[in-house]
Amino acid sequence: MIWTELRSGMATALEAAGLLTSERLARLELAIPREPSHGDWTTNLAMAIAKDAKRPPRLLAEELAKAYPLGGSIGAVEVAGPGFLNFRYTDAFVASLPARILGEGESFGRSEHGAGEAILVEYVSANPTGPMNVVSARAAAVGSTLVRLLDAAGYAAAGEFYVNDAGNQVDLLGASVAARFAQRLGLEREVPEGGYQGQYLHALAAQLPEADGRAALDAPEGAKWFRDQVLSRMVARQKQDLADYGVTFERWFLESTLHQGGAVDETLQTLTGRGMTYRSRGPLGVSEAAQGRVNAEEGAAAGAAEATWLKTFEYGDDMDRVVVRADGRPTYLLPDIAYHRDKRARGFRRAINLWGPDHHAYVATLSAALQACGLERDFLQVLIVQQVNLLRDGVEVKMSKRAGEFVTLRDLIDEVGPDCAKFFFLMRATNSHLDFDMTLARAQKDENPAYYVQYAHARVASVLRKGAEAGLAPEAGEAHAVTHLAEAHLVRKLSTFPEIVRGAAINREPHRIPGYLIETAAEFHRFYHACQIVGEDPVLSRHRLRLCAATQRVLRNGLSLMGVSAPDRLEREAEIPA
Repeated sequence: MIWTELRSGMATALEAAGLLTSERLARLELAIPREPSHGDWTTNLAMAIAKDAKRPPRLLAEELAKAYPLGGSIGAVEVAGPGFLNFRYTDAFVASLPARILGEGESFGRSEHGAGEAILVEYVSANPTGPMNVVSARAAAVGSTLVRLLDAAGYAAAGEFYVNDAGNQVDLLGASVAARFAQRLGLEREVPEGGYQGQYLHALAAQLPEADGRAALDAPEGAKWFRDQVLSRMVARQKQDLADYGVTFERWFLESTLHQGGAVDETLQTLTGRGMTYRSRGPLGVSEAAQGRVNAEEGAAAGAAEATWLKTFEYGDDMDRVVVRADGRPTYLLPDIAYHRDKRARGFRRAINLWGPDHHAYVATLSAALQACGLERDFLQVLIVQQVNLLRDGVEVKMSKRAGEFVTLRDLIDEVGPDCAKFFFLMRATNSHLDFDMTLARAQKDENPAYYVQYAHARVASVLRKGAEAGLAPEAGEAHAVTHLAEAHLVRKLSTFPEIVRGAAINREPHRIPGYLIETAAEFHRFYHACQIVGEDPVLSRHRLRLCAATQRVLRNGLSLMGVSAPDRLEREAEIPA
């Protein structure tokens, strides 16, 4: 991997300069310049360590450049500006890269950077109380891609969906459906206060067996029957919608198993044993800024009598939190702690959670609670998946025609298809709001970035078919010198794919992949228009066909990381521009 080679070379250069320490090497940041004239890779390390090394940054950069061991992929190191080091590939590396990409196939872009570290990514985890909305659709796209990225970067990653099947919300859901079921029978029963009103409840009530439902309406355990029936159907619907979206999980984890198996009680005992809980009518630890919110947020949970509090203030939260109410019922925080203890007990060194924007304030609380329970400070990382605004013909879409509610994941699949939906969701950073243009997502033209990339893949397939008809194939063979500037730009773009994947994984930024693929597709289209691929010279034709096939492989590998298909044929509405 080029990144590894550059890091090793810089370690050698630092050692030659008498400056090698683990701290200085850790400050090495390697980047891919946007401007080709700045080289193929660059670093500002000389400027970053100049003060510590007590040397002028430009002179230090010149010293490091002179000591850098050339060879392998790197043919030159240049000093630029106040102390940048710019690296350039050897001609031999550029010439041999297409064959190497084809040789590595699906493995091109993968690395062992993560060294097998186990990471659990929990995402979507939508309450089973209604259809999944577009924020869940975005979280599903981001989470599933992140799992694949981590796996490609050498981590042992797994995805999990946490089902909140315990507590007041699912009880209300069961009672709400019971009311709709009674109405189905012609009986008068109102949806309970705070219950669910969506039209989907009528569909759920219609699915329930009439005889069993009638018997359960007034039975002592009837509420539990309705709740369990609805929960099983809602979870099954979530699984089916996500499967149709191309998203599956290694495990669907039920919150109820934590209560039934004693994990919640055991977690409370552990916290108490560590001296992290106390009984009080109010928090003993609270910041000045949070003092005014105590009564509103925590006093209500505590009630007039003493509750059990957790010392989260000691670990960075703005106040202590109630874990057991005065009436003995646990708050939602306690099973959340138990769930994350379970993650750690299963061998996962890190947990990444994707949450909606309404959970932003809970990040500090849960992080503090896990530290209070003895988990590592860096065990939990939370990524906030921001809101999505749906647009159709430039107008914001708020209501679904079919469900009478906010547009659901199923609506989105039916209208734009899973490929375009995932591609669009992944184009922006997770913590950025997203305007999703459904009219553009349906269009088969170059303005649609998903179509633009898929069309590049299909165009390569067409070129390869043309080559096969002429008796030419992109066979492996001796490297061919790259002589045309468009070829050189394309090869250099392909060379950066492994670093794009590694960087996207370690920084938890899946949006780097679609951005890279759009740029790669553009480079290929420029190459396609600038160079005759299948011509009279069979050697040159085979070389350029090999470059085409290497481009196809990189596009396919990138789309696969996103869970997006790579078709060999596409119809188009507009000519892809040069």
